[in-house]
Amino acid sequence: MMPKRDKVQLAYLYFIPKPHKAGTPLRPIVSSMNMPTTGISMFLDKLIRPIFDKHARSTTFIDGVDLIHRLEAYTTNGHLIPKTCLCTFDITDFYTMLPQEESLDILIDFLLQHGYQKVIGGAMGSAFTLTLANILMWKWQKQLVHRLEVSNEIYGRYVDDIFFTSNDSLECIDQMLDEANNFHPNIKLGRQIGRSVPFLDVLIENRKGTLTTSVYHKEAAEPYVVPFGSDHPGHVFRNTVDTAITRAVRYSTTLFEFEEEIRQMKRMFLYNGYSPRHIYRRSLHYSVNIY
Repeated sequence: MMPKRDKVQLAYLYFIPKPHKAGTPLRPIVSSMNMPTTGISMFLDKLIRPIFDKHARSTTFIDGVDLIHRLEAYTTNGHLIPKTCLCTFDITDFYTMLPQEESLDILIDFLLQHGYQKVIGGAMGSAFTLTLANILMWKWQKQLVHRLEVSNEIYGRYVDDIFFTSNDSLECIDQMLDEANNFHPNIKLGRQIGRSVPFLDVLIENRKGTLTTSVYHKEAAEPYVVPFGSDHPGHVFRNTVDTAITRAVRYSTTLFEFEEEIRQMKRMFLYNGYSPRHIYRRSLHYSVNIY
């Protein structure tokens, strides 16, 4: 954890725009590679994150495939009905509005419960900030889920994004989330509720009690991938196409959604200089003919 005297540097702040949001707000990032406290941050993250991951696994979505598997189990058990609402919400500027004192209190409580003894915001770019934010979000998630009266609902979290289902009315769900906005003065929730919502990179739909999923693309998403003419090893281009095809196969419930995603994928790769022959060969690798 000792800083290296010949490499230590002060952190510097830079900003990345968010073009997909109104007004194009900026995301502040702290470059902390050689900060004096970087070693401490990495040590704490390495020590505490495995404990948290173990105990929060049941209510954490690893990726889109994990989400779809849980939704399929939820549907198979007969819990998805025509009136079921799909709900997502996230916390606005969660990292930069992270309440420090409350976060540390919750961290101590968490460690005490699992066998260990004892300004606003955290730095995006610090290793331990993610774990601290996850623990705080896990605590708030438990408080929110406690308000869900139906035990069969599915719910889970990916960092500061939460997805859950509810058979309550839209008015009841809105009221519950309005109350959740009072958890902390720094915390404001953005929400989407309906029969069709995006979560992670999955578009989830409840079509009169039938679950359908497909690949979700943000409105501001640009059709860019690694250009085929760039100086990269061949496996990079192969993996780029393979990943897109695999996602289309895993996420698409119906043939229509799959074919539409493949059409978009083909246009994107052609736009970035990939030859039709290369795309076709990778498609054959997955026994998929996109022509």
